[in-house]
Amino acid sequence: MDKHEFDEMNRTVISEFRSTGGTAGGVFSGKPLILLHHIGAKSGTERISPLVPLLDDGRIFIFASKGGSDKNPDWYGNLVAHPNVTVELGADAFLSTARTLEGDERDAIYAKQTAVEPQFGDYQRKTSRTIPVVELVRAKD
Repeated sequence: MDKHEFDEMNRTVISEFRSTGGTAGGVFSGKPLILLHHIGAKSGTERISPLVPLLDDGRIFIFASKGGSDKNPDWYGNLVAHPNVTVELGADAFLSTARTLEGDERDAIYAKQTAVEPQFGDYQRKTSRTIPVVELVRAKD
């Protein structure tokens, strides 16, 4: 899939997410979904990425898997450069801070995600890099 096709797919998913109050079909059918608003590390442009999170006891975790690619997805670099983000979850939108997990904490959350979404285990096996796990820590109101 080239960049144009990928961007078009994301636009379709974002539109469907917003028109249904937080769900989408296709590869996202039956899965939790968030829209992550992040700022480009180099461009300073706001981007929106639809992502399958792990929702665990009120916490939100995302995974920089990029399908098992040897490179992190662009959105991950954006979060490292600009950790303050907006998250859309269902019909709710809120500010969060991205926090990359390390060590045992990262491994435990990645194992939980793999148990729920087995393809994430495949992604980790396809690459030599450790796939980053990021917690989106909701800002206090």
